[in-house]
Parts: sequence; C-alpha cells; structure tokens
Amino acid sequence: MADITMIEGGDHAAIAGWLLARLGGSGAITVPGGSTPFPILAALAGQVGIDWTGWAVWPNDDRIVPEDHEASNTGKIRALLEPAGAQVVALTEDAAPPHFALTWLGMGPDGHIASLFPNTDPQVDDRQAVRRLTPDPLPAHAPFDRITLTIPALLATDAILFTLGGAADKRSVFEAAMRGENDLPVARLLAAAAARGIPVTVFA
Repeated sequence: MADITMIEGGDHAAIAGWLLARLGGSGAITVPGGSTPFPILAALAGQVGIDWTGWAVWPNDDRIVPEDHEASNTGKIRALLEPAGAQVVALTEDAAPPHFALTWLGMGPDGHIASLFPNTDPQVDDRQAVRRLTPDPLPAHAPFDRITLTIPALLATDAILFTLGGAADKRSVFEAAMRGENDLPVARLLAAAAARGIPVTVFA
C-alpha cells in the first residue's frame, strides 16, 4: 500500500516550511524545474535554519541549453542556491547521482515527471541513471531536447515530495495514478515507490 500524504492547498510558504523542517544536516536533494519551485527555493535560500554548504542540489532534468539561457533549470537553481553555499550539480549523461535525502518532483497534466514524458516509455528498472531524450510533442514553451534523471535515480531517495500547484487537471491525473488507473510515468514511479516503502508527500 502506498504511503502517500495529501496536503490540501499548500502555498509557497507552506511548502517552504515543510522543506525547512527536513533540510537539517547535509546530503543531496533533487529539485524540479518549471514555475513552481523557484519562488520556494528563493524563500529557502535566505532561511537561517538551512546550512546550504552541506547540500548538493541536483535538477531532476534540464533543457539542453546553456546555463545562461532563460530555459535552463540548472542556471536558475545555481543563481538561487550557490550564493547560499549549496553545491549545484549540472546533469550530464555520464553522471552518477547519489542517494537523495529528498526527491522533489512536479508533474505535467500528461503525467510526466522530470523529462520522462509518456512517449519516452520510462522503465522502473532502467539501467541508466541519466538519459538524454526528446519529448514528443515538444512543449511549445520549451522546444528543446532534454536530459533527465530516470525512474531508478529518482527512486534512490529517503522520501518523495510532489508539488502540483493547485491545478485540478493535474490532481485528477495524479489521483488516478495513485489508484493504478493509468500507466503514465507518474503512476510507474508511485507504484515503485510503494513497493520500496518510500513515503510520498503531495501538496495538491
């Protein structure tokens, strides 16, 4: 049985507070791109309760663009957290991701996580930790090839956090995935997380 905690109506401050309570000590985390995480990361960067010098921060995925491009997740994460002392790690195809203290994910309305879109048919037993791939269709707002952590790399974690941004369409897709009613990338990850006993928290 999946260990999933749903938290209703979490705003940026609530999510930042949840993260603050869990980022004591040191370790590695992986964080999503998109519009949701960056205001939260900005709020966390100035928090006294986190010693960022002890943390390595990996993006879940990125667009294949230079870091100074506006579409680069890594560049935005680096600008926010490196001044606070974090080590920000850019994804490469030969990278060896660590075991994460936390895997923080977003999800698209099509059920994709990181850059594991339905057309990429991501596998829970993928032998690669990182893959370069091309979404199909390419999102109009970011028409770039991607580099992404695979499902096994995302599952090498103590806990998983989803932030759905309050979108009703995303919530319905996520809840169907929780019930095993679809085979989207998010459903594959949730089923594998349940099998491994990894707790999942969802800010819906």
